[in-house]
Amino acid sequence: MDQRDEQEFAEYFVARREAVRRTAYLLCGDWHRADDFAQTAFVAVHRRWRKIRDKQALDAYVRRTLVRAVIDESRRPWRREKFTDELPESPTPDHEIGDTVATREALMKGLRRVPPRQRAVLVLRFLEGLDVTATAEVLKCSEGTVKSQTARGLTALREALGDAIDDLRPAS
Repeated sequence: MDQRDEQEFAEYFVARREAVRRTAYLLCGDWHRADDFAQTAFVAVHRRWRKIRDKQALDAYVRRTLVRAVIDESRRPWRREKFTDELPESPTPDHEIGDTVATREALMKGLRRVPPRQRAVLVLRFLEGLDVTATAEVLKCSEGTVKSQTARGLTALREALGDAIDDLRPAS
């Protein structure tokens, strides 16, 4: 790449790195792995920077690369984690945790229990704010698949959360 391309990429990277990292965290639930996934996405963009004609579509390209990296990683058997109810060291209970932090933690625990593809749809639809069409484009699937994965993902999330977050329960 020439100096101008490097400068353009650097500007894009600085402008979008926190948003991409945050999306990666919402997809995988671990900041360290989120950093790795974000790096994977930006390396893929850097590799193809000169070939990308539509610079307006960069966010979609990075998002698609990120989601695929998370889903692919979850399929690798040596990376599967087993969650346990007991931690090796119990943290001391702090009763001054704000509702926002408690809600976020409950949501993240619930998202970790949702299958990766459904989690990706939920994050893209509800936390990234994409509509059904845009989510289908990112995941390279049909809109019907996005709708069914959304329904199944919300059901799985509600089951995982139980009574932790009443706002996510159906009204009926």
